[in-house]
Amino acid sequence: MRPWKRRGDAVTTEVDQQEAAVLRGLVSQIEDMLRARAEEAPQDELAELTGIRTGPSTSPDDPILSRLLPDFHRLDDDNPSKEDLDSAAALRSLHEPALLDRKTGVAATVLSTCPPGGGEVRLTLEEADAWLSALNDVRLALGTAIEVSEDMPEELPEDDPRSPHLSVYHWLTWVQETLVQALGAD
Repeated sequence: MRPWKRRGDAVTTEVDQQEAAVLRGLVSQIEDMLRARAEEAPQDELAELTGIRTGPSTSPDDPILSRLLPDFHRLDDDNPSKEDLDSAAALRSLHEPALLDRKTGVAATVLSTCPPGGGEVRLTLEEADAWLSALNDVRLALGTAIEVSEDMPEELPEDDPRSPHLSVYHWLTWVQETLVQALGAD
C-alpha cells in the first residue's frame, strides 16, 4: 500500500490484492459483530409507533464488542448506586442503536470503496472520515483480541501466536496515520 495522498477534495492510495483482502475481511468481521448486536435489540411496540428505537440496556458480554460499544455513563467500579446503574442502562438503550448505525455505516463505506482485487482507492473527504472511523474500530477490536498495551514491545517473539496479528495492527496504524496526514495536507 502506498501512503495516502490528497488531491483537492479527494484522497487516494493503491492497495494490492492481499491488502484489500485483509482490510475487507477485518472490516466485514466487525460489521458482522455489530449487526448481530443490533439484532439483540428488544422489540418494542412503542418504538414501532414512534420511530424511536431502543437498544439493549446491558453492556455486551464480548470484550471486543464492549470495547467498540463502551458504557455511556461511567460507573463507580467498587459500588455503583442503583441510580447510576439505571442511568447507564437507559443511556445505553437510547444511544446504542445510533452508534451501531454509525459504525455499520462506516464499515459499509470501506467495503464499497475498497476494491476486492486491489487497485486505486479514491475517497471523498466524507468517505475518508468514514475510513478513519472504521480503521479505528478494527484497531480497537484487534488490539483487544491480542491484548495490546502500552508496555507491549513493538515486536513479539516469533513463537507468540499474537505476533502476526501485531504486525497487522501496526500496519493498520500506519494506514490510519497516513490517511490523517493526507487529510491535514493542503
